Amino acid sequence: MITDIHAHYLPPKYIQRLATLSDRSPGRPPGSAQLQETEKRLQMMDEADVVRQVLSPMQGPYLEDAAKATEAATVLNDCYADLVAKHPRRFAGFVSLPLPHVEASLREIERGLDELGMAGVAMNCSVFDQSTAREEFEPLYEELNRRGTTVFYHPVQNGICSPMINDYGFTVSVGASLEDSAIVLHHIARKTLARYPKIKMIVPHLGGIIPMLLARLDNQAPQQHPDLPEKPSKTARRFYYDTVGHGSLAALHCAVEAFGADHLVTGSDYPVLLSFESYRETFDYINHSGLSSVDIGRIVHKNAAELLGLEDHASRKA
Repeated sequence: MITDIHAHYLPPKYIQRLATLSDRSPGRPPGSAQLQETEKRLQMMDEADVVRQVLSPMQGPYLEDAAKATEAATVLNDCYADLVAKHPRRFAGFVSLPLPHVEASLREIERGLDELGMAGVAMNCSVFDQSTAREEFEPLYEELNRRGTTVFYHPVQNGICSPMINDYGFTVSVGASLEDSAIVLHHIARKTLARYPKIKMIVPHLGGIIPMLLARLDNQAPQQHPDLPEKPSKTARRFYYDTVGHGSLAALHCAVEAFGADHLVTGSDYPVLLSFESYRETFDYINHSGLSSVDIGRIVHKNAAELLGLEDHASRKA
């Protein structure tokens, strides 16, 4: 059975509260009506042999006012916890943080992991167009490392703030993968995983362009970063990457070759890809990839659940 580590859910209560707190949209993709229909979601999960979805928003509850951001995060995380409590073997959730407010986020990490029993933490690749790898967020990584927490990143759809992407209409189709790539590069430059080796970081969409750049990074990145503790390719292989690839076998094979099958975890980007393929097809392309049966078995059925310890998590919540 499959654990879908990249599945979005926007509770109506959260959408309504966010609308009262700000003029921000929570990031509703095509097919977003699917986000609220739990029974239909469960039916699609059954048809795709998905035993569990790990829930996260497209964009976190990030507001400039700390109190408003905290309120939004509280509503979102409570809604996730309520759904998990109703279906403890079908859903788990990532804690969303009231960024960029560090002290409030530390409190929500404690509440979400200790009181709500969430499976990890969700962060966008950037907050108000500033990388979440920045030094100001160091206390968060210290705490996440102390706990050995899994962090799931997601692009915020800002096209890496580049007019060369956004002005030409590629903010989502290309820019999202560039955001994924950027957060890996930022953590390499910041030496985050060398300093905080207990954190398990998941980057979506097969790591963007990172799989194709490992040799080039090893050759050229040390010129600007001479004090790296190891080759960039070795650091890149410490991350985990989800399998959302729009059915591209070339991208999947490149990621397996670059990172190893043991560092790929199943994800769907639910419900985004439903505009192009069925939920089942989002995972089935791996089964028909020509990879070895051992690699397919690890990617499709083992890695995600093992990474998050979700079997134990489910049994505790049942």
